[in-house]
Amino acid sequence: MSDDRRTRHHGPGRLAPERQVLRLARPYLKRLTGAALLAAATDFAALALMATSTWLLISAAGRPPLDALTVAIVSVRGLAISRGVLRYTERLAGHDAVLRYITDVRTRIFAGLVGRRADVSHRSGDALSRLVSDVEDVQNLLLRVVVPAAGAALVSITAVGCALLVSPAAALVLAAGLLLAGVVLPLIAMRLTRHTADRVAPLRAALTVDSIDLTHGAADLAAFGATDAALRAADGRAQALARIERRLAAAGFAVDGAGVLLAGGTAAAVVVVALNSGVSGVWIGVLGVATLSAVEIALVLVGAARHWVQVRGGVARVAELVADVPAPEPGGPLPGGRSAPAPALGRCTIEDVTVRYRAGAAPALDRVSVDLTAGRRVAVVGPSGAGKSTLLAVLTGAVHPDSGRVSIDGVDLDHLPSQERSRLVTGLLAEAHVFHATVRENLLLGRAGAGDDELAAATAAAGLLDWVRDQPDGWSTVVGEEGAQLSGGQRQRLALARALLAAPPVLLLDEPTEGLDPAAADAVLASALAATPAEHTVLLVTHRLRGLDEFDEIVVLDAGRVLQRGRHAELAQAPGWYREQWLLQEAAERGYLALGR
Repeated sequence: MSDDRRTRHHGPGRLAPERQVLRLARPYLKRLTGAALLAAATDFAALALMATSTWLLISAAGRPPLDALTVAIVSVRGLAISRGVLRYTERLAGHDAVLRYITDVRTRIFAGLVGRRADVSHRSGDALSRLVSDVEDVQNLLLRVVVPAAGAALVSITAVGCALLVSPAAALVLAAGLLLAGVVLPLIAMRLTRHTADRVAPLRAALTVDSIDLTHGAADLAAFGATDAALRAADGRAQALARIERRLAAAGFAVDGAGVLLAGGTAAAVVVVALNSGVSGVWIGVLGVATLSAVEIALVLVGAARHWVQVRGGVARVAELVADVPAPEPGGPLPGGRSAPAPALGRCTIEDVTVRYRAGAAPALDRVSVDLTAGRRVAVVGPSGAGKSTLLAVLTGAVHPDSGRVSIDGVDLDHLPSQERSRLVTGLLAEAHVFHATVRENLLLGRAGAGDDELAAATAAAGLLDWVRDQPDGWSTVVGEEGAQLSGGQRQRLALARALLAAPPVLLLDEPTEGLDPAAADAVLASALAATPAEHTVLLVTHRLRGLDEFDEIVVLDAGRVLQRGRHAELAQAPGWYREQWLLQEAAERGYLALGR
């Protein structure tokens, strides 16, 4: 793949990852602003409580009339109560806004994973890491960086303004201390943690992949004697992550210690300046204690800076996925959960497409052309490794051709948004995932909001409806993790029903009858084709040649090249791969039927 093709979506105009992710928070800006203001109000209440309490204690030492202290006493009580109430309200408002926002982010990540290019890992562990650990980093970006930093900055400015009313000189010293605590120390913390923190997110993702491989792939690893090697690799990554986190903890301890010293030093300097400025004794104490509290609040920016560095890796990984996922467009779910029909399509063409997975290697596809005009039924056959799956990957956009063109109604495939492309061209692809959910929930991934009649029609076409009706829970039957409660054939039928329910203008079917006996395979293929609207195109990849006599064209691939093409009747009579395979399969079919009798 050429470098320009790899960097097409990462040009110089790309926003920073944090800005890309935060742009998605615009619909929740009012909620987040409210949370930031509540955070500032909470910190200011704490600062005012310390200052008022100090004034009250020092003033009370002089035994003035109780009436002179009444306002301060009530203020202390009110500030103590309001601080707790404001903190609770701030956390409630902040988490409400962030959790709403994170729901959108996860939706976009899922859409991005569905439409990812082949040069990015599709491993389930990596996907899990992006959906869990990396999304937590996005959450922390708002809750531990943006909101508290905004609140601390507002309180710092307010504290300096209040100090100006008592002593301008002391206010200047306080401003200097707050700049050190809120700007210099955060920059130092960032420099100390940046080098190691950038490695945390990739290591966490790798460990997630390791855990998935070691659990789900335990049998395969044991069969190939690779369990010990996999465990050593996972242990090495775990130890590397532990070392990095220890370094981060040590750096954090050093910066926090410097912050404590800075708070004390600033308070002492403010007291000295206040004494030399002729400030009365009561206000000297107030300024000193308030300075300690203000600098402590400003030190929140140190924690925010540290968290920012730590979450940048995860945020960048999320930004990589959500950058090219557009906002919901016409054709997606409508209000009330109904789904709009897929847009009409006139013609999809594959023109002289060549694909090489490595430079200098033999092409997986070599100048292949296929016409997928609306309503055509096209089958692609050939030996294993012929390039059939690569052809489907080119159509879905998972693989970029080195040369040639794939277009939909005259528009290059790469120029279409991923959601639009997935609505136009999709279907049952290799290793279609079945989720640990109910039958209904798995089917609704094909088309949200489909009713029971539509679900029944799709499962009937896939040959699964009788099984669903036999289950005590019906559509609510849980299929288990990766469809563990289903047989291989039932998993395939469920995935096929989901593809039929989506009803894209170009329906891709990759071995839709795999795992079924010959009679069931013929019946399922025939009913699936009958359930597909006549104006929709079907591209079938299969090893089984029975049932292809109704197809408009059969394309025979071998080593990435088109060996033969035509209708079944023509190819079955012409010398070549298709005729040989047809005779072999027919002989095997007769033998199977004889054994069955």
